[in-house]
Amino acid sequence: MKKKSQIWLSVLCGLLMLTGVAVAAPSDRELHGGVYGNGSHAFALATGSPGQLGLVKALAEAFAAKEDAKVTWKEAQSGESLRLLQEKAVDMIMVHAPDAEKQAVKDGWATKRTLIGSNEFFIVGPPDDPAKIVDAKSAIDAYMRIAQSKAKFFSRGDNSGTHMKEMVIWKKAGLNPAGDWYIVTKDFMSPTMKRANDEHGYFMTDSSTWVAEKTDFPKLKILFRDDKMLVNTYHALCQPPGATPGAAWALKFIDFVG
Repeated sequence: MKKKSQIWLSVLCGLLMLTGVAVAAPSDRELHGGVYGNGSHAFALATGSPGQLGLVKALAEAFAAKEDAKVTWKEAQSGESLRLLQEKAVDMIMVHAPDAEKQAVKDGWATKRTLIGSNEFFIVGPPDDPAKIVDAKSAIDAYMRIAQSKAKFFSRGDNSGTHMKEMVIWKKAGLNPAGDWYIVTKDFMSPTMKRANDEHGYFMTDSSTWVAEKTDFPKLKILFRDDKMLVNTYHALCQPPGATPGAAWALKFIDFVG
């Protein structure tokens, strides 16, 4: 039987497919979020897609009802979430940046690294597929084909987990993408995917966002998937004990969802 930490995101995908929910990310770079519960045990967490797609709300409301808690979610991509944790601006985070996560634990300002769930990345693009990535043998091959064809590729360029994964693939391909074809948006997942849709380009998105929002992007289709390099794992990390007032309850929340 799967651990519950391994099924949260797959359950969320299923719910999104059944309900047709589509959640649009904000188009600016301000921190948004929400507050769940009104109990006496308060803590704050930072994350991106798990909050945007409703996973944080579902988990936080269940936890708040059980533990007399109040959970504040701050919307931030993985790099920003890690910064907020290091600066003690939040009690915990949910991120998908494995190398940075491990370094944070090694450096001592994060603890309790726990698997929350996983999905995968898809490379989406125009149906006519000018770079012919549908024939690619790997994610690296797909990226090389895009670069060689100079077909438009949209990058978030924002130090998010998606951007970090993208840069790992470019590095393994031995490429430093640059030029008119490589477009950096400095924006969230959904606005960047909208540009790929509107401007006949490629983009790498996580499967949960695609399931939730694909009807908004009729000019895109999945062209490459199912490479182990595209597995997308989310982990929770917490402040060390006593580092922040809410650290103890954030730790309880990680145990609840882990």
